[in-house]
Amino acid sequence: MDDNAIMDLFWERSEDAIAETTARYGGYCFSIAYNILNNSEDSEESVNDTYLAAWNTMPPKRPHSLAAYLGKMTRYISLDRWKNRTAQKRGGGEVPLVLDELEECVSGEESVEREFLKKEFAQKINRFLGELPETERRVFLCRYWYMDSVKEIAERFGYSESKTASMLHRTRGKLQKMLKKEGFV
Repeated sequence: MDDNAIMDLFWERSEDAIAETTARYGGYCFSIAYNILNNSEDSEESVNDTYLAAWNTMPPKRPHSLAAYLGKMTRYISLDRWKNRTAQKRGGGEVPLVLDELEECVSGEESVEREFLKKEFAQKINRFLGELPETERRVFLCRYWYMDSVKEIAERFGYSESKTASMLHRTRGKLQKMLKKEGFV
């Protein structure tokens, strides 16, 4: 079943919407959740919460890309679950490593001014990603959006782990340079 047909089921409030979504995107959502949580039970709960969130938001929303919509929800739900789980104890998964790697580029401090700049910041990041060569962009997104391990990325692209790590390091350097130039760091 294609995405439009699945979204039609959500709009019709048909319970088949969840079954069709699971069949088409269950593995994709689970992979995103597992890369963040590194725990099968928590990942399954995040995926189920994603289906509930999709049910509650369609209608009125009708996403342009169902995969991106579900992936984004899964990511945010899983990150919230990870934050709650690790509030007292840090560990597990790729999240601590990914956050540590990006810490040199983006400060974690929150302020009122920073809240107002989020939209502009997102536009700058999107422009930065759009200007990267396709392979470099895909490697960067695998690491920092999907939170894949360096080993998984290396295997997917046929690179050595050291080449992958080096590519990510150089891309973070480019990002940091751009953010400094734009006044975000």
